[in-house]
Amino acid sequence: MGLTRRFGELTALDELNFSVPSGQVVGFLGPNGAGKTTTMRAVFGLTDLDAGTVRWNGRALRAEDRRRFGYMPEERGLYPSMPIAEELIYLGRLHGMSARDAASASARWLERIEVADRAADKVESLSHGNQQRVQLAAALVHDPEVLLLDEPLAGLDPTGIDVIGQVLVEQARSGRCVLFSSHQLDQVEDLCESVTIINRGRLVASGTVEDLTTAGTQRLAVRVEGDRDGSWAAGLDGVTVSQIAGGEVRLVLGSTPSDAVLDAARAAGRVTKFDFERRRLSEVFREAVGA
Repeated sequence: MGLTRRFGELTALDELNFSVPSGQVVGFLGPNGAGKTTTMRAVFGLTDLDAGTVRWNGRALRAEDRRRFGYMPEERGLYPSMPIAEELIYLGRLHGMSARDAASASARWLERIEVADRAADKVESLSHGNQQRVQLAAALVHDPEVLLLDEPLAGLDPTGIDVIGQVLVEQARSGRCVLFSSHQLDQVEDLCESVTIINRGRLVASGTVEDLTTAGTQRLAVRVEGDRDGSWAAGLDGVTVSQIAGGEVRLVLGSTPSDAVLDAARAAGRVTKFDFERRRLSEVFREAVGA
């Protein structure tokens, strides 16, 4: 609550307040330099706060609570010359697991992230995408209650995104708190139920993806057979044409009711598409950060 962190004259976090509910994948969004990484580091005590308190289950977060958290930093946090399975077992042991439990969890996670055949290989021998998968396993090996991931989807191919995305959803459905930052807003929109958007260290938008993308003025996608340039929509008062592509016209409605738009489209020809659409998360993001 009220998280504040200054670096000289730069205010990285400016009385930042937000919450992460359990059972959801929550996207943590913001432009470069918004304060996302600083926030995550503050949760783990890796950077000091000038003011404010990180709270967990209604009370100030304690050092022993952090042992039940999992963290995946944006920078590679693995020992490059250590065999993968040995490294996961070592990290599990650091979290207080027995050797047997750590070995079992390591094997299970390597299988789940689809790199079990590389268990004896060194981390540095893996591709960037497979290193990302192992980094996720390192954050999960001790079965944390809270999972914070800084840009876990960066540099991944579609298969890697699917694997990591499925794991995040599974973790949320099992009742855990899952928060991850990303600039890949299409993936965030697909994976997350809620998002928190910050800019210059302050909260600028928060809510479910459904609520944020359906708020505001109505939007329509209309196609009139034989009309490739959307000329029928040019004279509509109170309507903004946001895009015309392949004969499909995307409209932002102002004061004009949708029935009037439908009448204008019918007057131009056979209407083959007339759909209400929600905003993309990327539009919500740009509006929230003023870009």
